[in-house]
Amino acid sequence: MLHRRWFPDHIDGDLVVLRRHTRENLRDFLRWYQDPEVARLTRYQDGPMRPDEIERFFMMRAIGPESMAMGIHVKETGRLIGTCAFSQLDGDNGSALYHITIGEHDAWGRGYGGEATRLMVDHALGTLGLHRVALSVFAFNERAIRAYLRVGFVIEGRSREAIWRDGRWWDELHLSVLESDWRAARWQERAIADGRAAPADGGPLVSHPASGGPVGPRGGA
Repeated sequence: MLHRRWFPDHIDGDLVVLRRHTRENLRDFLRWYQDPEVARLTRYQDGPMRPDEIERFFMMRAIGPESMAMGIHVKETGRLIGTCAFSQLDGDNGSALYHITIGEHDAWGRGYGGEATRLMVDHALGTLGLHRVALSVFAFNERAIRAYLRVGFVIEGRSREAIWRDGRWWDELHLSVLESDWRAARWQERAIADGRAAPADGGPLVSHPASGGPVGPRGGA
């Protein structure tokens, strides 16, 4: 079983709180992953997941003994709006793969996904001492890509024409953020806050961007 420090009971942000999933959250997973628009952004397969697939996914990846998933709750109301997780943890090389899905349509474009991603990256690279966090995203999910870039991810490659959507082929982009990138960005943020440096291009170096929809491919968490 994972050490408790991997995921405490909660991680607090300004907009959202990340909490460990409970069995009651299955009903939300069933609704999210049967939504055609969520499926379009999160799955290679053409169409939503079946209820039995969702239940197996939830039991293994959201509340299983080795799961590294957190529910995304709106801080002001406590409402569950999505899920985020790490998978493929490689302790020898200090790396993990990140996933996130914002399942509630009315929560899209409000900055929740960006802040949840920022909290998870801070936890992985700061608290846990990992070296690298990676993710993949379909090229048509442009708002998600912008959000990842603002958090500090860098596009490092692509799988060309990896998915057929909307009558054409699309690339799948591969992004990562390294501990050295993350530490440099945090230092510059502190310098800007202290007045020792000017924001890049007259704007904030790193912000909590709007996710614009479910962020992250392949079934979300």
